Amino acid sequence: MELTAVRTFVAAAEAGQFQEAAGSLSITQQAVSKRVAALEKELGVRLFTRAPRGARLTIDGQAFLPHARALLRAEERAAASVRPGRRPLRVDVIGRRAATAGLLRDFHGAHPGTDLDVMTLYSAEEAFAAVRDGTIDATFRAVTMPGLPLPEGVEATPVLDEPLQLVTGPAHPYAAADAVTPAQLAGRRIWMPANRSGTEWAAYYDELAAAFGLTVDAIGPDFGVEALLDTIANSATLGTFMSERTPLVWPAGHDLRRIPLRDPTPVYPHCLVRRTDNPHPALTALRDHLTAAARPRLTAPEIWTPAWALRAAGPGRPQQGN
Repeated sequence: MELTAVRTFVAAAEAGQFQEAAGSLSITQQAVSKRVAALEKELGVRLFTRAPRGARLTIDGQAFLPHARALLRAEERAAASVRPGRRPLRVDVIGRRAATAGLLRDFHGAHPGTDLDVMTLYSAEEAFAAVRDGTIDATFRAVTMPGLPLPEGVEATPVLDEPLQLVTGPAHPYAAADAVTPAQLAGRRIWMPANRSGTEWAAYYDELAAAFGLTVDAIGPDFGVEALLDTIANSATLGTFMSERTPLVWPAGHDLRRIPLRDPTPVYPHCLVRRTDNPHPALTALRDHLTAAARPRLTAPEIWTPAWALRAAGPGRPQQGN
């Protein structure tokens, strides 16, 4: 159905005269007549009874009017959903339990009037392409993963260096430790079934394992965090890595332990990745909020992160695609 004709019908119905409707639409009275006639032909009914003093709705016209108005409201909502400044800000957080989802929740708490669409794309390649193409406004990622440069016109701003923790069950040798070093975990099995090859987090943990002689095991199906914690809780040998800000809930009987890693502390470097020419006003507000809320920066040798990772302790300049 041609919405221009529907809009003309509504204007004529509200004005009661084709001439007055023409003035409000900045078209000729003849154009109003043609549009209404085309709509009547499409619907197969008369919508108006023409008279010297104006146009009066027929019974069919009265029945159609509320639906016509609803069509125009739907058109406006559809346009607003994709119009910069009117549509929600679309941000990818990788996972809704990830620390980056918490960063976005904190932003929304500080800016409750901002509409958000929260996405959970899987790979950095997919996320970078979505930012480049405008499908999403921003993503939180560790950059720059080897072999995956940022697209042209895309910028990364470091926003969080997140310390890792060792998560174990009560029978693990380090369950009672106040902290452990990565070197102490050499040769011990760290089970992380979500580490799929080609992802930036798999690249991060592969380099961590190589640096400290760890055994990061991704074997087995990934049934989610709950299943992982069930297995860890009942094992005397398995541990896993979780980020410090990742919220976890488990049954009381699991008695899981979250043990800080020290000397050095591996940190996962989160960046906000966005197009430099994206006009959405909430995107600038998000970047400013995250920059202002950034945690105090750790420096080497206190921390470890891959040499390829852009992180908050860097020179403070955004990383841009070439």
